[in-house]
Amino acid sequence: MSSSIAYIRSGIFNFLFFGWTALVLALLWLAMPFSPSNFRRAISVWPKGCFALLKIIGVSFEMRGLENIPAKPVLFAVKHQSVWETVFFLWQHKDNAYIMKSELTRIPFWGWYMKKSSHVLVDRTGGASSMRDMMRKSKAIMDDGRSIAIFPEGTRMPPGTIGKFHPGVAAIYTQLNATVVPVAVNSGMFWPRRVFLKKPGKIVIEFLPPIEPGMDRKEFMVELQSQIKTATQKLEKEAGFVPEDAEPPTSLPHPNE
Repeated sequence: MSSSIAYIRSGIFNFLFFGWTALVLALLWLAMPFSPSNFRRAISVWPKGCFALLKIIGVSFEMRGLENIPAKPVLFAVKHQSVWETVFFLWQHKDNAYIMKSELTRIPFWGWYMKKSSHVLVDRTGGASSMRDMMRKSKAIMDDGRSIAIFPEGTRMPPGTIGKFHPGVAAIYTQLNATVVPVAVNSGMFWPRRVFLKKPGKIVIEFLPPIEPGMDRKEFMVELQSQIKTATQKLEKEAGFVPEDAEPPTSLPHPNE
């Protein structure tokens, strides 16, 4: 695909993506009287539309490791590279919950909708009280038979980097005896953070072997980071990522030299 066509397609996608999101935000107000479960069903229209729009820029996706998802509520600990994975778990199951930063409530209507859907909004400056509130809401969600997606890094990180894992994921694992499913992605290769140009290709999301309750906090964090980092690097390499500090390939002499 030529660069000019790629920019045109990215422009069309960006316009339609934000337009579709704004339309859904406006119409969801009509579903506010519904029960939280039915409201989540209404919201599930949004990710379906988003994934349909990704075809404009030639982006598809593949799921791997589905056999690693237990038939019970789990905590998905997800590598965060792109907006894509914030869409995916609403598509994967309408009842999935997100743990997300409270700054997102600045988006008109979004905060109301997330509270109505029983997602968890976390004030990252709230200290211990914020952590207690997150634990209380997370327990209620899992007791209701719903899984939760959390981004341990707290923000999107570009390919080739991994951020510091925040303590919330370990708190849920240890205090709620939650089964944690590590999740690797390479979405940043195709839908980069704060970049206009999107790239065609296949996003891969991989569910890794679950970490069952029983580890201490430190041991758990080491295992979680190791699994996610190793799997993410493999997916990035598969998608063609080359680290900036990689040595250029050595040129071999011509046979006749």
